[in-house]
Amino acid sequence: MTTQSEYLLEERLLKQLEGFEYERIAVDNEPAMLANLKRQLEKHNGGVSFTAEEFERILSHLNTGTVVERAKILRDKFVLKRDGGETLYVSFLNCDEWCMNEFQVTHQVSAEGKRKNRYDVTILINGLPLVQIELKRRGAELKLAFHQINRYQHESYDAGHGLFQYVQIFVISNGVNTKYFSNNKHQAFQQTFYWTDAENKRISDLSEFAGTFLKPCHVAKMITHYVVITESGVLKVLRPYQFYAVEGLVDRIKNSDEDAYVWHTTGSGKTLTSFKASQIIQRLPKVSKVLFVVDRKDLDYQTAREFNGFSKGSVDSTANTRHLVEQLNDDSCKLIVTTIQKLNNAVLKERYLGKIGHLKDSKVVFIFDECHRSQFGETHQNIRRFFTKAQMFGFTGTPIFADNANVTAGLTRTTADLFGKCLHKYVIVDAIRDENVLRFSVEYVGKYQKKEGANALDIEVEDIDRKEILESPQRIGKIVDYVLAHHAQKTKRPDFTAMFCVGSVEVLCKYYEAFKEKQKDVANPLRVATIFSYAANEENPLANGLLPEESPDVPTGAKIDQSSRDKLDAYIADYNAAFGTQYSTNDSQSFYGYYQDIAKRVREGKIDVLLVVNMFLTGFDSPRLNTLYVDKNLRFHGLVQAFSRTNRILNDRKSQGNIVCFRNLKKATDEAIALFSNKDAKETVLVEPYEDYVAKFNKASIELLTIAPTVGSVDDLPDEDAQLAFVTKFRELMRLKNVLTTFAEFKDADLTLEPQKFEDYKSKYLDLHDAVKKSKDPEKTSVLEDVDFELSLIHRDEINVAYILNLLVSLKKLSPEEATKRKKEILEVLAGDVNLRSKKELIQAFIEENLPKLKPEEDVIGAFEGFWDGKQKEAFGKLCQEENIDPDGLQKILGTYAFANRLPREQEIVGTLTYKPKILERKSILQRVAEKIRAFIDTFIEGMGGV
Repeated sequence: MTTQSEYLLEERLLKQLEGFEYERIAVDNEPAMLANLKRQLEKHNGGVSFTAEEFERILSHLNTGTVVERAKILRDKFVLKRDGGETLYVSFLNCDEWCMNEFQVTHQVSAEGKRKNRYDVTILINGLPLVQIELKRRGAELKLAFHQINRYQHESYDAGHGLFQYVQIFVISNGVNTKYFSNNKHQAFQQTFYWTDAENKRISDLSEFAGTFLKPCHVAKMITHYVVITESGVLKVLRPYQFYAVEGLVDRIKNSDEDAYVWHTTGSGKTLTSFKASQIIQRLPKVSKVLFVVDRKDLDYQTAREFNGFSKGSVDSTANTRHLVEQLNDDSCKLIVTTIQKLNNAVLKERYLGKIGHLKDSKVVFIFDECHRSQFGETHQNIRRFFTKAQMFGFTGTPIFADNANVTAGLTRTTADLFGKCLHKYVIVDAIRDENVLRFSVEYVGKYQKKEGANALDIEVEDIDRKEILESPQRIGKIVDYVLAHHAQKTKRPDFTAMFCVGSVEVLCKYYEAFKEKQKDVANPLRVATIFSYAANEENPLANGLLPEESPDVPTGAKIDQSSRDKLDAYIADYNAAFGTQYSTNDSQSFYGYYQDIAKRVREGKIDVLLVVNMFLTGFDSPRLNTLYVDKNLRFHGLVQAFSRTNRILNDRKSQGNIVCFRNLKKATDEAIALFSNKDAKETVLVEPYEDYVAKFNKASIELLTIAPTVGSVDDLPDEDAQLAFVTKFRELMRLKNVLTTFAEFKDADLTLEPQKFEDYKSKYLDLHDAVKKSKDPEKTSVLEDVDFELSLIHRDEINVAYILNLLVSLKKLSPEEATKRKKEILEVLAGDVNLRSKKELIQAFIEENLPKLKPEEDVIGAFEGFWDGKQKEAFGKLCQEENIDPDGLQKILGTYAFANRLPREQEIVGTLTYKPKILERKSILQRVAEKIRAFIDTFIEGMGGV
């Protein structure tokens, strides 16, 4: 049976959409699309007729701004000054009654920008292309369609009047697998989503997907209600579980006064879900206020910042109780983010009650963030007693069940007891299956011997519950040694970062000082920072596993542990010296600034290890954080919350969250996974054992050698299909090695493909990538063009020219035999690193021709700089001469790139030419010059590393 072609897949989809009452039209170019747009806008706006001049003014208004700015134009009305002088408000999209729009479908629309492209299936709403569907034949890799759209975004969506920049949602499918995503040209394939039903059952077949997602009313609702326009300049579309949660909340408020909760696993995008729910709920006529309630000042700030990131000015966080009362009393302020502590003050203190009494019997909707925490005490009851018609909803990734209720404190109520029905459930197993969060790799490190008579027994750390052993300098020193030895491996330093959580401030100080002492004379030490509360409190090991409260907001009148505060000030002084800051604990504002600065630097990857007790273990998101070192007892909520700091999706190199336990938390981990997913979830949540990945790698190596028995045979592969087979198999090996190298027990000797051969094959893999990149024949389409080579798996930030130079300097100190070996290693690095391949020929020439002539006392780096400067000037002059470029103009372009990291635009290139290209030749000339400038930048500017 032959594979279903892309054409047949497209035709079947078009017929299905016609069955949903889309009008199928023949629009295959921009003139036809503009004519259709005029007719549809006239129809959508009540049958009005636009003159040619009026329509031109509409087009001029539409052809403005970025994708995000156009998304705002789409949702607004345009004030059209008509030819007769009167004013007409032109609507482009009916957002309130989303089914009341005009729905059409067309296919094979062609557009020509940098290249001529043809798009598969386009859904038009009121004449504007708002949904674009790209198809690949059955059996093809789904990523191919994603990369195709990515090319279109850069090559032709802005052509002509730029109507395709109005696309809100993309759909990609190969018939069997179908995903959707928002229009954001900078996103990765990881930000594409499968649609599901309300029970999280995946709907991946194109026909089934179209039968739910692409029905006119549903797709219009997704665009009008569930696409978020962020202030950071991107569109975000909600994932299916977020959609069902918001729909459930809105339905509950419209049709019931009962409470409910949403169980969405940690890391699945709860803030976006709650923002969209709050945004829709506040518009409901019977709702007076929506209060989003968190339980710490830092989350108050963080949540308000994230809400305002989705929509600027949408929320004003409350700095104190008085400000909260002012907002409650302001009818124009519908959405408020506050802390449960300030809310409790407002409903208890006499001086506030008179100002908010009018809300007592109003419908106020409360959305509680992480509702497993503060809502189980007297505060919750105080709020309920005051707001008699309140409707309360909780969000949590880790609910309270009977199994983990805090029985030791006399509280036996569960989340269901407090909030009622669970409206929607999306557990960690669902999130991992959908690739919305990563799995965990959990390693248990450290055993101690207990002497009993003449026998010595190995006892796990957990089994030794004696403080003097757990906190002994010898044990802490060994753990620090382990971290220093394995941190680069775990975090692929400097790509990712780590947190280290311990049981107390006292132990944290011992760890901090051990790190400092052991790195005293290290050239490139790990950047270790810490923060903890210096308010005196006793740790309460709650039976339900909740992490004790630890906030950067030290309460007024709180008892201070002066010893802890003095040590923290000393550690902050180290931080100030490292980063040029001026923080302290002298006042609450400065300390809170320190907290925020640490959070920012962890997110940016500028801190290697953040030492904490409880702070940052809940509510803190940093996709660059991939490792958690654990030397404290965790269970249930606390364990899942802490582990989940590491498993945010980022890129191909981040394959899992690494958990390194220096206590035996295996039983606690198994219990937590079973409680918050299901008893059989371990295999899904935890990565496979090291031995399994070794077996997979060795099997894939055999298959690679079947395709290309020797490195040289890659050059002799008979056709592009054979090259594709090689690329696909080697990419699989890279993925497996990316995971393998994070295991502490990883050894090259365990792999049948020795490191040297792996590097040699990698060079051939990159050669094929370079060949595809350089091939610009518009008449020929290569099957390799649409392959994701996943170069991020090869990229290493610390490898640059400066790094290579340090290796060259070391050659002078080696014996001739060792120097020859090192030289070979250097050339292999040049061949195998993405950043250095463009420089390989020149660096190799320096090594072979110039380096041997240097005298022992001569400066290698100085000699290289002179060599490099000469080659750069030579290449600069050659480029100007060959392409008739004005040297000053080219220098300006290079300066702009160095300052703004931006490649030249076509008009800028035209401005550097000493002649005016003929119209027919202009495109090819500008493309050729742009490629040569890019090559010059790759060789002489990028990846130099401060040389």
